[in-house]
Formats: sequence, C-alpha cells, structure tokens
Amino acid sequence: MQCSFILPSFNRRQVLLRTLDELGRCGLPAEEFEIFVVDNASSDGAAQAVAHRFPHVRLLALSQNLGPCARNMALPHCRGNLIMFLDDDSWPLGDSMSRLGQIFADNPTLAAAVFRVVLPDGTQECSAYPDVFIGCGTAFRRQALLETGGLPDDFFMQAEEYDLSLRLLDRGWRIVRFPQLSVRHLKTPMARFSRRLTRLDVRNNILLAHRYFPPSHRQLLLREWLLRYYRMAQVKGHFPAFYTGLAQGFAKCVSEPPNRPVNQSAFEQFAKFEQTQKLFAQAAARWGWRRVALLDWGKNIAAYRLAAQCAGVRVGMVIDQFLGGEGVFYRGIPVLTDAMARPLCTRSNVDAVIVANLSPVHAEARADQWRNFTPLPVLWLERQ
Repeated sequence: MQCSFILPSFNRRQVLLRTLDELGRCGLPAEEFEIFVVDNASSDGAAQAVAHRFPHVRLLALSQNLGPCARNMALPHCRGNLIMFLDDDSWPLGDSMSRLGQIFADNPTLAAAVFRVVLPDGTQECSAYPDVFIGCGTAFRRQALLETGGLPDDFFMQAEEYDLSLRLLDRGWRIVRFPQLSVRHLKTPMARFSRRLTRLDVRNNILLAHRYFPPSHRQLLLREWLLRYYRMAQVKGHFPAFYTGLAQGFAKCVSEPPNRPVNQSAFEQFAKFEQTQKLFAQAAARWGWRRVALLDWGKNIAAYRLAAQCAGVRVGMVIDQFLGGEGVFYRGIPVLTDAMARPLCTRSNVDAVIVANLSPVHAEARADQWRNFTPLPVLWLERQ
C-alpha cells in the first residue's frame, strides 16, 4: 500500500462524491491506495451515498462534527507508507501521485510534501509560512505523522496546520513545497462561516504561541498577530467574534499546564527572523536604503519591521489592499491601500518597496503586481 488518502467532510454530499470520482483516477493502481472519508455527522445523506456508490472507500461516520481535525480518526487505520491529507473538494492532478514515492526516497528527512494548490480560476493558494503545510493537499511520511501525534484535537479548524508543522520541525523533520506536485481545490463556499473562522483564528493562534513559541518571541508575535486580527475583525465587522476568541484563547492558556516550546532551530525555520534580518541588512547596505515601504500586513510583518530597525532603515508606510485605509496604523506606521500608496511611492518618499510576506504564492504575485505600479525597486528578499 503506497498511499492512504484522508478526506474529512461535513454536509457537502455532491462535491464529496465528485472528489471520490476524481480520486479513482489519481494515477496509482487500485491496489496501491486506499481512501478514508471521515464524515463529521453530516445530515445531507453524504455517508449513505458514499457507502452506496463507493463501497471500497473506508467510511468513518462520526456522531459529532470534529472539523478538519477529524482526520485524526483515520490515522490508526491507515496502511499506506504515505498519508495524504485532502479536503472533500480537492484531488491530485496529472502524474503527481506517481512522483511521490521517489521524492520521499530521495529526501529521508522529509515529513511532508506540500502540493501546489490550484483554484478553479487558475490562481493558487498556500500557507503564509513556507514551512507550514496546507491541509487540502499535503502528503506525509507515515512514520513522521504518527510519531508526532497528528492534528491538535482541540482546535476543530484554523491553525491546526501550524500546530502540527511546528511539532514536525521540532523533531527535525522537513516540510517542503514541491511545485511539480499539484492538486485542484474547488474551495467550495458551503459551510464556511466567517465569524466562526474569526473566533477560531484568534483562539487557536493564542494557543499556538502559548504552546510552542520560545519566551524570547512569544509575547512579541502574539501581540503582532492579535493586532492584525483586530484590524481584520474591524474590516469584517466581527468584533464580537474577535473578543470571544480572545477570551477563549487566554482562558485555555490559564487552564493548561506549562508547555515546552519548540527548539530554537525549529522556531527559526518556521518564523525566519534571523534569515529576514540578514537578507534585509545585505540589501540595505547594497542599495543604500534609508526609507522603505512594506508590502502587505501579513502574519510575519514583525520580522521585516525589526529587520529594518536593526539596519537603521525607516519604514515609511505599509501597503495592504484589504487592511489599509484612512487613519489606519501599524505600530505608528500608516497602513495604506494600493490606490492610496501608489502616488506616494516615489523616490522622494521611499527608496524601495519590500514584500513583507513569506508566502511563496502571494509574495511573488504581489511583487509582480507592484512592479507594474511603480518605477521603484520592488523586492521579495527571499528571491533576490
């Protein structure tokens, strides 16, 4: 058995059935893969339809909704050397599955091969951090996944990938994105409740920092992340959800015993503070920067702000199309929309526009976009 596919699902009968049809054409012989559907107490007849149309699929019908973390329920039953996480609306494309075995054989410390995730409109999605997997398209080495303990049972959804990724990195495993491996993700809007996502984002990221971040960075990153989530809640009109998540997260921290943070090497591999500082200092010295604009108010903007501070470079503005606006500030720095920032990005105001984003997909897209907006250098430091 080469691969075990795990798909959690809740009340998305039709899209689940389509995904199972697509998985039957995944490129592997039938005897080399197995499929687990973990049904989160669906009320739309999904479990019955799967049992009827796909009798070879291993169906685990739960009595309550455990969210995406329900994947854990299938782990003890998996026989594959590789275990692949999918959503109920994502499936591998082309010859991706036939490549996996050799990729893991060539990389003995590889825990997770992250697929390129292609949306119906041709755009892509991925995690905000390059060393964090994405749940709709990642293949795991069975040994690494089982010894690390799977997804956090108490997260339901949101940040569960971060939790498991940090534990894998802490044990010396690697998480790598392979652009030659692809999945299609329909990103079906059904059952995506934005206020619940806001609450769980805040709650679970508080727990993430409490459990795994070293004391030297725990308070810094937690404050930075909560400031960003506060602004996101303001834009969406989700203040009640934000404050509920805040209360739930800190209450859970108080009730938990002290946790051991990940080792410093694992944290740096995740957050890349030292790498960002080094790359920023080299670029600032090379081009003589005095003042720059940061492009995107992402989860990792703190690393770029501190890198600029260490290099003696002033950050004149942050540019964020979604979070920017009149009277919006990040640490005293104005946060502007693209339209507001474009006329201000001149050589008299800033020396360069720096992409403050580690996401391999979004950083590259934003850099390309802004190279059409300004004659200034637009740099993604990780690709210089």
